[in-house]
Amino acid sequence: MKISKHFQSRNPSAIRLASIEFAKRADVNEVTAINTAIGNVSLPAHPKLVGRLDNMRAKGSPMENGQIMYTATVGLKETNDAVLNIIAASGFDTTKLYSQITNGGSQAMEYILLGTCESGDAAPVLLIDAAYTNYKAMAQRIKINTVSISRNLGIDGKFSLPNISEIEKVIEEHHPGAMVVIPYDNPTGQFYDHKTMIELGKLCVKYDMAMVSDEAYRELFYVNHDVVSIWGLTNAEVPGIEGNRISIETASKVWNACGLRIGAMVTDNKEYFEKSVNEGTADLCSPTPSQYIFGALAHESKEDLQAWFKKQRDYYFGMMNKATIELKEELPGVIVSSPDASIYSVVDVKNIAKQGFDAKEFVLFCAQEGRIPMDDENYTLLVAPMAGFYSARGENNPGNTQMRIAYVPTPEEMKKVPKLFAELFRQYEAKRD
Repeated sequence: MKISKHFQSRNPSAIRLASIEFAKRADVNEVTAINTAIGNVSLPAHPKLVGRLDNMRAKGSPMENGQIMYTATVGLKETNDAVLNIIAASGFDTTKLYSQITNGGSQAMEYILLGTCESGDAAPVLLIDAAYTNYKAMAQRIKINTVSISRNLGIDGKFSLPNISEIEKVIEEHHPGAMVVIPYDNPTGQFYDHKTMIELGKLCVKYDMAMVSDEAYRELFYVNHDVVSIWGLTNAEVPGIEGNRISIETASKVWNACGLRIGAMVTDNKEYFEKSVNEGTADLCSPTPSQYIFGALAHESKEDLQAWFKKQRDYYFGMMNKATIELKEELPGVIVSSPDASIYSVVDVKNIAKQGFDAKEFVLFCAQEGRIPMDDENYTLLVAPMAGFYSARGENNPGNTQMRIAYVPTPEEMKKVPKLFAELFRQYEAKRD
């Protein structure tokens, strides 16, 4: 049968590549792979979600009588209430917000691209590189172009945004329909403070772009600052921003429920919300069982949710800080992004690798043949190559020497990661002699 050009052009996502290749190994049963390539959280979900998982047919459940029917496209009221309750627990006013449940944050992003941008060059989406690779893939799927501004990773591990005038040049040249920001950034771990959000918000208003904030990691920050959100911006600080805001919400990260595939598109623009729900009718609705499970958080108090946020922060910061220190000890001269937010580190070997190092080839080596004996077992490490997170091509792509690590394996496994990464790097570099 004839395969479309789109399908013929598709390659695995950078975050799935390593696991796909590892599964093909002849010695797959003899090697343990620690998978830090994808943010597939291994922690137990919030207890109230687990409680509903164990009692799917409890009284009041939409499946109480054994029926698993469609919900309204917008989602169950309780599930939308849960999304708004979570935003409110971070201290933001939700009285004028509209929530639509989606199949994970990914589908929310797809609806947003369809609702704010146009195909081809007419109104692309503006991304801040390094940008979550799936955004580019989704835009390509629905024939929407991407344009980007690029951050730089300093030797101190800090990512820096271009100055506002440089960002404006890109906007004036390409006329994007939306700007995507991730205040607790994936993949870089950068934290956008409130001042930065204000500056970016003003650009969105000035150039009539939707401001889209991916808030999957909201409350996962490890710096001395108040919680940041697009919902913290007001007309008083950014005249015209109200009615121009959209956030992406998800059960995946903060709530340790990646497999639920429940997210939400939240906006303060009623017309946009109504049109988004219209678009969603083609997909009918998000999974009813998953909506019911996540809906449990509609009934949690602000104090209980805040306690959960703190528990999550304490867990991740301890691992991230320790791994950052140990990676630098194992590989002097390596650059590791500062553990400021989210659950990722970017590791850059540009100052210690031999000429011609290719992060993707290193990732494939680790997945296909890397094998390090540790604690009476053989291990390898799966990481994500960063080139696909940037728009630049060829030698100009900063991702050629960068890999992303996700802090999602168990703490026992994460303890092995710094030494394992270093040993695999040395093994790979020796092979290139």
